Amino acid sequence: MRDSALDNAIATPKTYGDEKLIHDLLARLRREDPVHWTEPEGFRPYWAITKYADILEIEKLNDKFLNEPRATLMDIKTEHDLASMWGGPDPKTGRVSPFRTLIDMDNPDHRAYRGLTQAWFMPGNLKKMEARVAELARRYVDKMMEIGPACDFSRDIAVYYPLHVIMSILGVPESDEPLMLKLTQELFGGQDPDLKRPDQESNTNTNTILDFFVYFNKMTAERRAHPGEDLASAIANGKVNGCPLGDLETASYYIIVATAGHDTTSSTIAGGLRALIENPDQMQRLKDNPDLISAAVDEMLRWATPVQHFMRTATQDYELRGKTIRKGDALQLLYISGNRDEDAFPDPFAFKVDRENNRHVAFGYGAHVCLGQHLAKMEIRSFFAELLKRLQSIEITGEPKRVEATFVSGLKRLPVRYSLKAA
Repeated sequence: MRDSALDNAIATPKTYGDEKLIHDLLARLRREDPVHWTEPEGFRPYWAITKYADILEIEKLNDKFLNEPRATLMDIKTEHDLASMWGGPDPKTGRVSPFRTLIDMDNPDHRAYRGLTQAWFMPGNLKKMEARVAELARRYVDKMMEIGPACDFSRDIAVYYPLHVIMSILGVPESDEPLMLKLTQELFGGQDPDLKRPDQESNTNTNTILDFFVYFNKMTAERRAHPGEDLASAIANGKVNGCPLGDLETASYYIIVATAGHDTTSSTIAGGLRALIENPDQMQRLKDNPDLISAAVDEMLRWATPVQHFMRTATQDYELRGKTIRKGDALQLLYISGNRDEDAFPDPFAFKVDRENNRHVAFGYGAHVCLGQHLAKMEIRSFFAELLKRLQSIEITGEPKRVEATFVSGLKRLPVRYSLKAA
């Protein structure tokens, strides 16, 4: 007998805005039905995959479980609206998304398009940016001092620091950063009442997408006419199989770099600070042992898991934990659940800055592992290295609030009071 309340909760954005509720629900699924056939009202059905080992198994088989045509969970109405906006589903793949980013692609396209910018995000190339990222970290800790002794850390600091880093790399002028932040929050937080575009401006999220395309199509034209040394120029003038990128692929590439490149990192920074405040012994341990910073960053990523899921579609029948996944079935890989799996992480609901063998799936796994993972870790590492050596005291002064969204979520409010010393 189906548990419709459970199924509806798994697909409801409000559930993900309540940290205790979502983790209790996912822990129940891991115990009782880790490969769970889900039929939420208003959605096409899918399998909810909640165990760490199963997520890895599916991620490894990227020829049997594809990103197209359903890379993220959307309700039927949103799928219809987006498909209508672009003239209907893609006749070859059935894809309804208006984007064609790396997360929407499968091989051989995925491998080819990823190769365009992969060198930019490798540790060897990023090393030359360490000083600049550290400088920006100091700037935003200084900003905390300026606006202190209290602030909303999520809204005033965490969103802006990684935004400035990735926009600098991409080549977006600083004057346009507020627009990029607004559009990103509308795109990823479009289900959240505090972040979505006002109803009087749009009844759907299609206008946000159009605004992105208008902005980045203009950038493409500018970089093709006057190429520079930034990442935008590399994308605009890149070639796949000897041919320039199409307009859809070019704009989509910009959008995934610009949005995922800061929103997920800001969520981890805010979630990481909250975890340190709520676990003062771990904060002190990290202060006393700065060499633990890399391990602490991985624990923050596991703890926050800003990208909560991706979807896959089976290309053939497949057996998993005694269940038969049929060809054409969709699967939701719930990273937020895998990163709290009791069988994968000892004491998973404890925050430990020295956690060993922390092979979390906050960046995904396998062929689709996040392209920007090394940059994200550098940013988080630099920020906390700067903050902790200057932090004298800090406390949470109000209720932290999470974004109500099924795909990308994190803290949208983290009110704090603190004392810092000068650099």
